[in-house]
Amino acid sequence: MINELDIVALTHDIAKNNLKQGDIGAVVHCYKDDASFEVEFVSVEGKTIALLALNREDIRPLGGIETQEVLHVRELLPIAV
Repeated sequence: MINELDIVALTHDIAKNNLKQGDIGAVVHCYKDDASFEVEFVSVEGKTIALLALNREDIRPLGGIETQEVLHVRELLPIAV
């Protein structure tokens, strides 16, 4: 189950927002259908990169105690127009 304020990872790239699979976001709203969510992605400085309405298949919760995952940082390149 995904709840508000949960940290989630993208399951695929979203090129128009310059987001990559594995990028980390925070759930800021859960819709009543329990299948879609508003997720905010921020830079290290706390600047919002994107605020997106995403479906359950677009995101996944981060692993729990038994899962070993590593977070990483990548440079956010400008979006090609």
